[in-house]
Amino acid sequence: MTAIIEAHDLKKNYNGTVAVDGIRFTVKQGEIFGFLGPNGAGKTTTMKMITCVSPRSSGSLTILGMDPDDKPAEIKQSLGVVPQETNLDPDFTCFGNLYYYALYFDITKDEATQRAEELLEFVQLTEKRDVSVDKLSGGMKRRLILARALVNRPDLLVLDEPTIGLDPQARHLIWEKLRSLQAKGNTIVMTTHYLDEAARLCDRLVIMDNGKILVEGAPADLVRDHAGHEIVEVEGSDDVVTCLSELGVPFEKTGDMVQVAATSETAREVARTILERCRPERMITRPATLEDVFLKLTGRNLRE
Repeated sequence: MTAIIEAHDLKKNYNGTVAVDGIRFTVKQGEIFGFLGPNGAGKTTTMKMITCVSPRSSGSLTILGMDPDDKPAEIKQSLGVVPQETNLDPDFTCFGNLYYYALYFDITKDEATQRAEELLEFVQLTEKRDVSVDKLSGGMKRRLILARALVNRPDLLVLDEPTIGLDPQARHLIWEKLRSLQAKGNTIVMTTHYLDEAARLCDRLVIMDNGKILVEGAPADLVRDHAGHEIVEVEGSDDVVTCLSELGVPFEKTGDMVQVAATSETAREVARTILERCRPERMITRPATLEDVFLKLTGRNLRE
């Protein structure tokens, strides 16, 4: 399978501060590849290097077979970018935002009109064609930004927090559109803080922290390898913690709860043992998730 992005020992320094510290990854044609990590992990800096906004300090990076240091303009011609912030032009309607953006790519006026109409239909905004963007809801604006990123029919789509701040209905609509784009052969790179979004959409992903890649793989494989299949959550009282320690059961304290990782085969027996021996007032058993992996690897302290 063709590599759309290849990075080896990729580094980025800002005034002596290491933002990206020698990471290595490959994005394959037709896949959705995710970057996860707490604030300051290096995700946004990596996206800036991929989109030719910020040059790398060292290491190698190729996008669509080209070096961004040598051919940034050619790469940008083949990129579609959905930024985290809403940066639509308030002076134009929905149609105008797509039409005039298309002209930047030397697309003819007739073709720009056709593409704008097609994309408005694709993101279900045809009825808002002649409405100014300041009258759109947050979800509509995100869909319009996605449509704008597709105007030049990019070979690579880069999304930074594509569903940030959206309600569940709007999020699911964006997910539906991204899956349909992938089905047509698009390659998508995305960052997100919504771990359920990453688990649903990404074929593979990396979790970053402090400028380094901690793990890489398919979401289901990462959950299995780092969090088990099931999580037994028990109240974190002193008596329960002491009991678990005496039983020799590995656990992790998370706020006022304690988590015990287990396989599908052992979860019921682990829960029964804890219930009989430690007698907690609260206990649940649930499937392990990507969030469990994320918190285990990056910690639970709030990052600003």
